[in-house]
Amino acid sequence: MSTHRSSAAEPWPGWAPSREAQAAYGEHLVRIAEMIPTLLRMFASDRQGLAAAHEGRRQDLIDSHVRIVALDCRDDLLETAAVLDALALCHGSGSYLPRPYQQVAGQSPAPGVELRTDASDVADQNLRHDRHHGTSKTGDIPPALEDGCTDTQRDAVRAYVRREWLASQAEFAD
Repeated sequence: MSTHRSSAAEPWPGWAPSREAQAAYGEHLVRIAEMIPTLLRMFASDRQGLAAAHEGRRQDLIDSHVRIVALDCRDDLLETAAVLDALALCHGSGSYLPRPYQQVAGQSPAPGVELRTDASDVADQNLRHDRHHGTSKTGDIPPALEDGCTDTQRDAVRAYVRREWLASQAEFAD
């Protein structure tokens, strides 16, 4: 177990966030750093639990687990989108992969470009969820991403997730 204590200057051991990440998330960057291992453990644990219920032919556990997953979907999307966005901000600015993206054998995109693209794709999923279920806390939902979308549109969905995540943190502080 790590003895590292997260701070705004060093949320993960040996890693300093970019100014863009600090400007976007401020004091909440530490909370995002703390969420990363929790999210990874949670997703692994959820999959193991569901697989065990399936192998044991426990339909009652499967049904219960699916209901819980559905209820937590928006929070999970929002937290994952915020984590990916913060990590993408730390890799600097740049372009996104085109939509739709066709991977060419033997070629892989730069990690920062792929991370920014993933951040905007998860942010888009959160935005679509909020639009469909009316769960936005801040309103002003940008258009969903479509094939051929621009970098500006991808930036807008990430900015939306930042506002939503910061609003959710302010809600917990009250």
